Amino acid sequence: MGNKYFIFSILSTLFLLFLSGCTNQKDTELATISMNTDSKYESTFKDLNLGILFDYNFKLNNADKSWVDLWVESYKDGQLESNSLMTLSYGQSPNKVEKGNIGFGIIKTDDESLAFLYGPSVKSIPQKIGKIPSTESSVSGWYSAFGDETVKLKLNETYVLGVYRESKGNSLRTYDLQDENEVKKMIDEVHLVYLLKLKIHHESN
Repeated sequence: MGNKYFIFSILSTLFLLFLSGCTNQKDTELATISMNTDSKYESTFKDLNLGILFDYNFKLNNADKSWVDLWVESYKDGQLESNSLMTLSYGQSPNKVEKGNIGFGIIKTDDESLAFLYGPSVKSIPQKIGKIPSTESSVSGWYSAFGDETVKLKLNETYVLGVYRESKGNSLRTYDLQDENEVKKMIDEVHLVYLLKLKIHHESN
């Protein structure tokens, strides 16, 4: 009887430790991101015909120990125009868990277009990026990299969140933005490409 009780106690303890481990793994998940399909920001841009805006729901655990890099790379005719069109970095929040919105916007005017990045409680100064579309006979559009799904993010990995494309022709083919080779092919085949990227890291990385 004593041996059976001892074995039962051990199995019960192991089971509880297993459940605890699963719970802790879920609680310490680094971050998640998804398209904000009901975004008031996007609705405002569309209603006022201001330009293009893509808004994401973003949740970051261990925000007090992490840094977030958000940036846009610009490619023209297959060539990287600069290391980044614009960047936004923030981190070491006073909150352990941070939830909010991040995104990229382009404000179109008759003479010039302005682009900006934003995160929870932070934003970049709008920068001039030239007129968009830059050609009269072009097809352009902004596309998300992961549709309506919620994506779990890992430390020190670079993610493509979305792309703005402009073609000199009259059509744009579909590319898998989660496939690195497809992204490279798109850069080579499309006249103008803006890639929105994100990376989470610790300060020492």
